[in-house]
Amino acid sequence: MKFHVMTLFPEVIDQSLNYSILKRARENGIIEIDAVNIRDYTENKHLRVDDYPYGGGAGMVMQAQPVVDCYRSIREKAGKDLRVIYLTPWGKVFNQQMARELAKEEELVLLCGHYEGIDERALDMIATDFVSIGDYVLTGGEMPAVIMIDCISRLVDNVLGNESSSEDESFSDNLLEYPQYTRPYDFEGHKVPDILMSGDHAKVAAYRKQCSIERTKKFRPDLLEKVKIEK
Repeated sequence: MKFHVMTLFPEVIDQSLNYSILKRARENGIIEIDAVNIRDYTENKHLRVDDYPYGGGAGMVMQAQPVVDCYRSIREKAGKDLRVIYLTPWGKVFNQQMARELAKEEELVLLCGHYEGIDERALDMIATDFVSIGDYVLTGGEMPAVIMIDCISRLVDNVLGNESSSEDESFSDNLLEYPQYTRPYDFEGHKVPDILMSGDHAKVAAYRKQCSIERTKKFRPDLLEKVKIEK
């Protein structure tokens, strides 16, 4: 899968996604990340990409021209129209279900805004989706883009060493993940639940499912409304 990130700070994208699982996936050619500097496409001789908003108001607005031309360059290289996600506080809130759906794409463009946002005409011309990572405001779209790429990439075939890992993680079925334990068995008087030592895979699976339900009920009861729990 290939991610194109339209940004004013490509180094943030490259550095943040060059570690651990994602680094290996990039080195193995499973994931490709193309951080494209919007500033490279401005027609302003001083390399400005922003200007004062019409109608007045605080802050600056990213101009339509460099944003649209940046996307057109990406589209030309791809040889087709691409899905363009604008990261914005007023977008649909990102979740695991959305990540699964986006992971089916072969290529994806993430558009990172800055300042007071982007000229609405650019969004009208190129954006296909509007996505938020939560009900708060950040300086720019780079961190949301990194988070989305991290989450989506884990769902791409062969990125995770153990393909069942993504199936058991939190939110995979609208339940939080069950508690995990490793050695030693007894840590300062706190012991691993005996059922996990039993070797009975069916009982372990049932125990973990119940733990997931209890943890979800305690920390995210809102998720239980979406869960079909077998009696």
